[in-house]
Amino acid sequence: MKPDAPIPVASVPRPLPPLCAGRVAAGFPSPATDHLDRRLDLNEHLLLHPQATFFMRVKGDSMIGAGIHDGDLLIVDRSLEATSGRVVVAALDGELTVKRLRRRRGRVVLQPENPAYPEIPVSEEHSLDIWGVVAYVVHAP
Repeated sequence: MKPDAPIPVASVPRPLPPLCAGRVAAGFPSPATDHLDRRLDLNEHLLLHPQATFFMRVKGDSMIGAGIHDGDLLIVDRSLEATSGRVVVAALDGELTVKRLRRRRGRVVLQPENPAYPEIPVSEEHSLDIWGVVAYVVHAP
């Protein structure tokens, strides 16, 4: 990968999981239910581009400084631009990871958000495919 080349969102070589099984409603019981306008549909609020969105479950703690914990659900949007500073899901040499994308002095770096993990400099010898940008994180209970 050339240092200043744009980082395109890769074509994912396998089918993506379905967006959801149905609508998700949230709210709380209230004796004043006649004052409710409508149910809250999380799809409307969390899926910016439904056709380009998929979910992934996090395994590991390399991104705890960004509020991403083991077991969390990532809502990943393939249509968002993967610019420096954004948290992305990337395939580095065929292995998936979630890291903060950085450009430093013309080089691409995948930066963890936990000091226990080293940065991953991406050189021309590496294969890097950005699957998408993390739009939202849903914390596991």
